[in-house]
Amino acid sequence: MKTQVPDSLRNRFLIAMPHLMDPNFSQSVTFICEHNEQGAMGIVINRPTQLTLGEIFRQVGIEPNSNNRYQSELIYAGGPVELERGFVLHTPGEHKWDSSISVSPNIQLTTSKDILQAMAKNEGPENALVALGYAGWEAGQLEREIKDNAWLTCDADPLILFQTPMDKRLEAAAALIGVDLHLLSTEVGHA
Repeated sequence: MKTQVPDSLRNRFLIAMPHLMDPNFSQSVTFICEHNEQGAMGIVINRPTQLTLGEIFRQVGIEPNSNNRYQSELIYAGGPVELERGFVLHTPGEHKWDSSISVSPNIQLTTSKDILQAMAKNEGPENALVALGYAGWEAGQLEREIKDNAWLTCDADPLILFQTPMDKRLEAAAALIGVDLHLLSTEVGHA
């Protein structure tokens, strides 16, 4: 049976198979923000760093409100590309940010500083995940990796992205397609 790859993986989760040992992606869940004929781009959503958003505010010269609700939020390692660049996955709201794309009706990706300034004033999106770096694939690379059984894919669920505890996201994403990763072999092969 051949693995079918959807025309676009945008707004889907990539779930690392147990045998994927690449340190950037082992046991990861990646949210795909863009996928087209040029390649794919996503944000790993279950790799927190030791940095908090409060530290990022200080690094970029933003003074947060004293009662800032975002300040203690952990920053995620979004992937191995452009590690110094920030990305905010968030639910849409009334505010329009300088540099945003709508990934789905429920999820946007913003890269402009204005969203951080709003978050420092407690005026940011209701739900947000801030990451440094992203995961990128050249044209056809991700499709080959999926056919080689490196990844499972499923439709993204905003509840997993924004509400599920970080250490439960991998299992929760796999459960969306009825898979228990603990029962899968770490051996690579094709049936």
